[in-house]
Amino acid sequence: MVRLADLKSGQRFLDVGTGTGGIALEALRRDSNIKVTAVDFTLKMIQVARQGKDGDKISWLQADGQNLPFKEVSFDVVTSGYLIRNVSDPVQAFREQTRVTAPGGKVICLDTAPPPDNFLKPFILLYLKIMIPFLGRLVAGDKNAYDYLQESTRAFKSPEELQKIMTDAGLEKVSHKRLMFGTQVVLKGSRPRDKQA
Repeated sequence: MVRLADLKSGQRFLDVGTGTGGIALEALRRDSNIKVTAVDFTLKMIQVARQGKDGDKISWLQADGQNLPFKEVSFDVVTSGYLIRNVSDPVQAFREQTRVTAPGGKVICLDTAPPPDNFLKPFILLYLKIMIPFLGRLVAGDKNAYDYLQESTRAFKSPEELQKIMTDAGLEKVSHKRLMFGTQVVLKGSRPRDKQA
């Protein structure tokens, strides 16, 4: 995601639904001269993220991804990782990301995707149904959270549906790429240059 952002020194970068700050911290690691802001709905996540290496160089803020507290055209690049699957209104979330992005700026989204219809699909579904909850119980001691993960992945929107949602939200040149046997997707779009504040 950060490589796709193609950040330049001095640019303004926003990560929405930052969680423990992995994307924001990676962006800063790649270029320490960018201005990084990261928001999450959950205060505890931000408190954990703040303690990461270089966490003090990022502006952390508790905020709703469907109602961002920033002026229009505040950022050059806006990212989100596994946010859209957890919001009630994906179009509104992308509208907000589009609104705060400068004309010509990028909006990049990473999320899960239902496995594509090919010969691997039965094996992927079996893995999601059995192995993900098992690993969740083994590693985190919480089977229920990982049951939710596999169920929501299977039921989530296709990359094509997400691409249309991003377009409906005002982005252009939206494209996507599937990863990890098609179960993850990265989508990228840009705010039209003639869309001024």
